[in-house]
Amino acid sequence: MNPIRPLFALIALAFLGTSCVTKKKFDQTELRKNKLMVDSVSTHAELDELNAAKAKLLAEYQQYQGSTEEEKAALLAQLGQRDTELQQLDGALKARAENLRQLQSRIDQQNQLVSKLQQTVSNALIAFDSDELTVEIKDGVVKVSLAENLLFAPGSAKMDPKGVEALGKLAVVLKNNPDVNISVVGHTDSIPIRTARYTDNWDLSVDRAVTITRLLSDKYGVDGKRLQATGRAAYFPVATNATKEGRALNRRTDILLTPKLDELLKLISNDPNTPEANPGGQ
Repeated sequence: MNPIRPLFALIALAFLGTSCVTKKKFDQTELRKNKLMVDSVSTHAELDELNAAKAKLLAEYQQYQGSTEEEKAALLAQLGQRDTELQQLDGALKARAENLRQLQSRIDQQNQLVSKLQQTVSNALIAFDSDELTVEIKDGVVKVSLAENLLFAPGSAKMDPKGVEALGKLAVVLKNNPDVNISVVGHTDSIPIRTARYTDNWDLSVDRAVTITRLLSDKYGVDGKRLQATGRAAYFPVATNATKEGRALNRRTDILLTPKLDELLKLISNDPNTPEANPGGQ
């Protein structure tokens, strides 16, 4: 036997075995390589998707951020406008508070003037009895109520000397207080009157008021611009007309003394939130 053939055969067998192992490893490597390539492609696809999703999210975020800034800017603008409006309102409220403070101060002064005037008139007429006249403050006005028995005979507008005296004393106070308006108001009881001179109680009440107004102006020099004469007949009684005593109280002449309200009304008119004053009425 040729000794070389067995050795060759052995070498060939060894090579063949090695070749099989190598091929197996090669195939496995190829498979792994192919798998890795597939995985790589898949991974790249996923990466692309992730990048696209990231880009989308970034775009949405940027849009959201921009939208938020716009909304914030709009909100800040609204807040700025509201702040301006609040500042204006605060200024208006402060101005109104100051106006009200001045108004209250003027009212207090007015009340003090009225109280002082009432005391001065009372002192001037202290010699007369309470059944002849009264002096009181009513609704911020000094009211001097003179009874018929002090001023006039029943059904007449001719002045009694004692009434003339009383009005003379009152006139001194009025002339010393030129900032006081004077309203003379005649009143009667409810008993109808019809004489050659007077058709009814309206005529009598007005004539008595005019008589007193003329006396104050012509005899005692009270400025006629300050005087006003009106008659109310029997329509504003202070007592019942069912009794003699009540009718006597109703037959009176009221002299209403009102300190001028120019400054007070000016303060009121300067406040747009305050209703306009109506100085009319008794």
